[in-house]
Amino acid sequence: MDTSSAIKWPPPKPESKRSGRDAAVPMPERKPLTVLITGFGPFPGARFNPTEMLVNKLVHRRRPALAGLRLVGHVFHTSYAAVDRELPRLIAQHRPDALMMFGLASRTRYLRLEMHARRRQSVLFADASGRFPTIPVETGARSAIPGRAPFAQLLVAARAGGIPVRLSRDAGRYLCNYLYRRALEIPEKHRPRVTVFIHVPKVRPHPVPRKRLRRRSASPAGLVRIGEALLLVVATAARAC
Repeated sequence: MDTSSAIKWPPPKPESKRSGRDAAVPMPERKPLTVLITGFGPFPGARFNPTEMLVNKLVHRRRPALAGLRLVGHVFHTSYAAVDRELPRLIAQHRPDALMMFGLASRTRYLRLEMHARRRQSVLFADASGRFPTIPVETGARSAIPGRAPFAQLLVAARAGGIPVRLSRDAGRYLCNYLYRRALEIPEKHRPRVTVFIHVPKVRPHPVPRKRLRRRSASPAGLVRIGEALLLVVATAARAC
């Protein structure tokens, strides 16, 4: 698979039919601000990916504070080809003002606000399709690409949600970093005003009584509350740009 040539800008015109996994929930407002929210499906080692649940919950959230936002959700199949194929289509079709991407970091117990994407990928871990990325060597290019988001404000908002959170300078070497890199490499003419990737910790798909928990852990409901708080910060920043 040659992903180096898979993404073309400007992307082709979107098809009239949307994928069944896309969800667009417009809020009643004269000039809505569009926020594209993405997650991933299951992958080897993670049969339950909470980001799929998180995206679906956020785009159907009903709060006065979200009035004036057009929320678009998309869940990527956990493959490099899906990112290369679907990201340009989503950008062309929805022209988002802000892009929020969520991914699972199953080995950490805290939320990670990713400040950079890295121009590197692992050749040790295949995607859900059993394939590896093929990325050209970019002579003279920066090894890290900074995210475009108000990280200080995001940190404050996330801390109020009850789940430990940290700023991170390493988005890993798997699909999460790959998507973040591709999003930040979108040409200026097409790119969203705010682009950020957020790693979430592993959560249990069903609530567990506190007395059975050995240590504090994230819950699906808690994750959604933090996601909403982060969404409001991102939308405010996009409006200010």
